[in-house]
Amino acid sequence: MLETFGFTLVALLVIVDPVGTSVIFASMSANNTAAERRAQAIRATIIATVVLLAFAVLGGWLLGALGIGLAAMKVAGGLLLFLLAADMVMGQTFLRATPEEQKAGAEAHDISVFPLAIPLLAGPGGMTSMVLMVQQTDGDWPRLAAVFAALVVVLVLALVCLLAAATVARLLGTTGSHVIGRVLGVLLAALAAQIALEGVRESMMAG
Repeated sequence: MLETFGFTLVALLVIVDPVGTSVIFASMSANNTAAERRAQAIRATIIATVVLLAFAVLGGWLLGALGIGLAAMKVAGGLLLFLLAADMVMGQTFLRATPEEQKAGAEAHDISVFPLAIPLLAGPGGMTSMVLMVQQTDGDWPRLAAVFAALVVVLVLALVCLLAAATVARLLGTTGSHVIGRVLGVLLAALAAQIALEGVRESMMAG
């Protein structure tokens, strides 16, 4: 149970990247009042929670309906997460909000749904991870509880960072944010490789 919680916590922390997201949020909401930023941060966190929980609960059913095995999901999910890691390390925008999306968000009055909740907080990587983590528990309730607990911890931390976005951005600066993002990207790449290799191994054993 603790191992499941730790693995899920690290994976989601890297993917959601509360600190990096708060820096982006600070730049996009610079023209908003403190009350507006607070409302948007809370609303975005709630939306992201609902989206990620929906994927966690319904993802297994969807896989079964499509006839997709867990091994295949692990391989595909690992590759997807690896692309996200490459995005973070190389500074590209394959699976994260593009500069155009961030600009659109900055020009909008309310950015809580797009791009803050989706895709910054609940992006493809997070959705895929929730499906994978829940599937790996094999219906074991303590491990399921550990997965959901890790999700709650990460999103609460993300909310705290969003509420303190201006302070976080000022303390880290552009260079600090880039350094943290790239270090987390390397860690995510290792996690992605592990998930994909487990999928390949399970597929070969089943064959």
